Amino acid sequence: MIGQNQKYQIALDNREVQPPKRNEGVEKLRVIFISGFLSILLIATIIITLPITVLSWSGLFVYSSIVSLVIFLFILLIRYFTTLFMAYFYITRYTVQTKEGYYPFISIIVPVYNEGKVIHSSIESLLDLDYPNYEILIVNDGSTDDTATVAGSLVGYQKGRSGLVKVSLINKPNGGKSKALNAGIQYSEAQFVLCMDGDSQLSPETLRVAIRHFIDPTVGAVAGNVKVHNRKRILTDLQALEYLEGLNMARSAQGFVQMVNIIPGPIGLFRKTALRSAGFYSSDTFAEDADITLKILAQGWKIVYEPNAKAYTEAPMTIHQLLKQRYRWTRGILQAIRKHKKHLFNPTINFNNSLIMWSMFYEALVWPAMNIFVNLYFIIVAIFYGLSSFIFLWWVGIAVLDLMAAVYCIAAEKEEFRLVPYAIIYRIVFILLIDVTKAMATIEEFIGVRMTWGKLERAGLGGVPARSRIVPDAASTT
Repeated sequence: MIGQNQKYQIALDNREVQPPKRNEGVEKLRVIFISGFLSILLIATIIITLPITVLSWSGLFVYSSIVSLVIFLFILLIRYFTTLFMAYFYITRYTVQTKEGYYPFISIIVPVYNEGKVIHSSIESLLDLDYPNYEILIVNDGSTDDTATVAGSLVGYQKGRSGLVKVSLINKPNGGKSKALNAGIQYSEAQFVLCMDGDSQLSPETLRVAIRHFIDPTVGAVAGNVKVHNRKRILTDLQALEYLEGLNMARSAQGFVQMVNIIPGPIGLFRKTALRSAGFYSSDTFAEDADITLKILAQGWKIVYEPNAKAYTEAPMTIHQLLKQRYRWTRGILQAIRKHKKHLFNPTINFNNSLIMWSMFYEALVWPAMNIFVNLYFIIVAIFYGLSSFIFLWWVGIAVLDLMAAVYCIAAEKEEFRLVPYAIIYRIVFILLIDVTKAMATIEEFIGVRMTWGKLERAGLGGVPARSRIVPDAASTT
């Protein structure tokens, strides 16, 4: 119920939007040009370096090691600065770009399984959203705790920031998050749906700043900005830095080309037409968010990033919980890549999707292996050849790069500056530990070791941090 003097006007549009058409001829020409250029570059490298190669086992080992390290350094620098510059260009364009007001009806789908400790505070954060036209659909996926009771107490018309908000509850047998989301999506009559986790808490401006991207009819989804809520511990602070530097900076860079490769589970806003054309969520991987993203991209839709659509989530507080989470993420991403492998081997199907697939393949398989190899190599060189200063300079160089990225990300998102010093041990300790876990998960995925979902135990740490309740100024929200 909206007052006459409120600042919003409701725009309902039930027209079906068809997936955008692709120019297959241009895509094929682009594939031919890029593959030809890479082939010429590889042949030239072989012709130049082969005459100076010592063809002995020791010489070949040394030569291969040096080439590998040079390639690693080159890729590392290109990876860092390309991501940094693209993220900078996106944020720069974002801060000066203006969009018209657009307030269609939105359904927020909240799938819950044994979230009794946090569901009440999550729904409270949703009632505080600065948006006039939405509903909340809680989907109880066969919880065995008091989730159904707590959620049931919230059903009805609740007082929100901009009026009354309808809260509904769907109880269904346990079938997993994907089926719970599909149940909510198909129950909803809205043209746009926001999918989130049961423990996520959204900042008040989330819907208002995210929905405006759908003014462009070719945009199929908007990825939000995930932040760690339970900080003030070394492990969770490191994860807070990782979300800023390792995830959100990458999404900003991908947002520049409107090809975000994973819509995060805690916050993703979708055009229902895009979900329908992609076949909704699937339950055949352990990373349903990566799978649905690839399916939407394959249909030709654009996926953008909205830095001011923030979801606060509870991060693992023990090493064991963290490694279990990253193990599942890695295997789920590998399963999604395997499911869509035709785009890896045939870029003429959809060149943009192939580009995203190869970047995911690199991040999931190639980069962790390279990082582990290089660190082991330098340790061996330091021990057996007395070049301890060599490894020290290497790690100092990596720490400097991470400090640069951390300072930029924290400044861009107006985050806590106290996270910057963690960058010194971020790459050397934290990321190396994660990469070892990724390597183990990769091995077990390829040999077919059985795995189960597992669930992070929630501590129920309260509501959204007070700083997120401040509506950003016009320059940051545009």
